[in-house]
Amino acid sequence: MASFVSTHLLLELVLVISFFHFNLAARRLADTQQPLLFQYHKGPLLTGKISINLIWYGKFKPTQRAIISDFITSLSTPTPTTAQPSVATWWKSTEKYYHLINSKKPSTLQLSLGTQILDENCSLGKSLSNQQIVQLASKGAQKNAINVVLTSADVAVEGFCMSKCGTHGSSKGASIQGKSNKFAYIWVGNSETQCPGQCAWPFHQPIYGPQSPPLVAPNNDVGLDGMVINLASLLAGTTTNPFGNGYFQGPKDAPLEAASACPGVYGKGAYPGYAGDLLVDPTSGASYNANGANGRKYLVPALFDPSTQSCSTLV
Repeated sequence: MASFVSTHLLLELVLVISFFHFNLAARRLADTQQPLLFQYHKGPLLTGKISINLIWYGKFKPTQRAIISDFITSLSTPTPTTAQPSVATWWKSTEKYYHLINSKKPSTLQLSLGTQILDENCSLGKSLSNQQIVQLASKGAQKNAINVVLTSADVAVEGFCMSKCGTHGSSKGASIQGKSNKFAYIWVGNSETQCPGQCAWPFHQPIYGPQSPPLVAPNNDVGLDGMVINLASLLAGTTTNPFGNGYFQGPKDAPLEAASACPGVYGKGAYPGYAGDLLVDPTSGASYNANGANGRKYLVPALFDPSTQSCSTLV
């Protein structure tokens, strides 16, 4: 099995804090004068029509599941039908990675919501190892798919809240006619009760570093809105570096990827402890930067633009 960890929100929080304490020039994209050079490591990116299958582990309310499923649907929602800026516009910026590989005939990627599997009774218990995450991910279809494991707030996962808020990786799929292929997977945990100050910032007060009032979550659910940020970041990393040899900078076992290269940046003017100049819903007071399907609003992370070697935000 080939897998690697992408720590995302927790990594973002640690890095945001570290701006004041450590010399992490490579990650200070918003303020540094030294460009971060992304490298293509000659491996495949995800292409074609890819289904995103959701494996819900533990109890989630239907309204919570809808927040995530609507986000997945939003990735491919036609731009004219959605208010701008949109999740679809944000996701379209990942096409730049494909153009760099072959500018004359770049590959295309089309994501869609696949099947959803419910494991409300936690068949593997409420304390999961990394290997069990892969086991759960294997329940989804393994061809032309990304299998996403989503664990509820009362489920502990190895390394959760200590070194990561989510992961992505790849594993060997089931053998079909003597052949087995790798499939990509993602895991994201609901940090609402375990570590919202680490994995749900900026919708919760951070436990360390610059203290500023938390923002109002756009879907009125700190845990799930935090999961969306994680999932968005991990999806960008999965499609552009699915098997550990795509686009990334730094060591292979702890890479900076399309979104994790821009820690804590969600809008223009972001700095440590400040997510950036975001849009605010006049009715709810919620902060967001992207419109989605079914009238949803989301906060999505900045993505590293390989053509300008800088972080790019929607607002």
